[in-house]
Amino acid sequence: MREFFRLLKEGNKPALLAAIMNAAIALIKAIAYFITGNVAMFAELMHSLGDTANQVFVFIGSALSKKAPTERFPEGFARLVNLVLLGAVIIVGILAYETVKEGIHHIIEPAEAKSWFWLNIGVLGAAAILESTVLYKAMKEIAAGMEGEHVKGLQVVTASFKNIGNAKPATKLVFLEDLVATTGALIAIISIVIGTYTPFHNAEGYASIIIGCMLFYVVGRIFLDNAAGVLGVADEEMEESIGKLVIEDPHVRDIQKLMVVKEGEERHVELKVEFDPSMSIARASEILERIEKKILLVKGVTDVIIESDIDDNIPHWKAGNQRNQEE
Repeated sequence: MREFFRLLKEGNKPALLAAIMNAAIALIKAIAYFITGNVAMFAELMHSLGDTANQVFVFIGSALSKKAPTERFPEGFARLVNLVLLGAVIIVGILAYETVKEGIHHIIEPAEAKSWFWLNIGVLGAAAILESTVLYKAMKEIAAGMEGEHVKGLQVVTASFKNIGNAKPATKLVFLEDLVATTGALIAIISIVIGTYTPFHNAEGYASIIIGCMLFYVVGRIFLDNAAGVLGVADEEMEESIGKLVIEDPHVRDIQKLMVVKEGEERHVELKVEFDPSMSIARASEILERIEKKILLVKGVTDVIIESDIDDNIPHWKAGNQRNQEE
């Protein structure tokens, strides 16, 4: 149990913050629903409760993925976060289905103008502000992961979208969920205004369908990313970066093999370089050790398997074309 609590300290912080924030939002929506009896507010309440449960699982999964290898699991638990996220998308998928179904129901049987208009608007407005706070925290973490770049202020927004593909799995889920939640709250506010002050009373139904489709996009994106993570997908962008780092060494004649594999939040590197045939074994070992230390300084890399061979005078490494040559 002590180890479990120690691992929780290493869990994904944006996921924990998102879980706490969504729990608070769910409580506010629950109070509003019990006062107004508004069906749309009930749907939003279910959405926030689902997000809360989802992000709790993500936080725990990201923490347990840091557990050290054991005799039974010698490869470690890095991919556990991908498995947890595959389970998490089931919750999001159910929410998406219920949201679309509720939207269709409202279109078929549109409700009349709602009472407690300002309470509904106020609650959804507060939810949008709180969700956007969590979203910005996730954006900052994603932007902070960009190599060689320091961004701040509004630049964080554009940088996070630019670097979303390289974000940690748990952070990416929080980012996508809160992006949908923030946008969805704004769409819901607009639909309530339209449904209240115009004859278009089924506006909320169309808004629910739009939000549901956005959630389905999150399901698809997270499922594909984490299914690949469970299988062990190559990180081609990092391969390119590490390849440039290695080939810059004046003693390296060529890179015969380079592979970077994603496992959860970790990156595993396998490398085979070519040296001058006249180089001594002791000198080659010294250079290999120096290269290994450089690679381990790259953010996300946890282990390196590196070996050498004599230069065969056949070019193997070409930036951006290594994988194509191997295939």
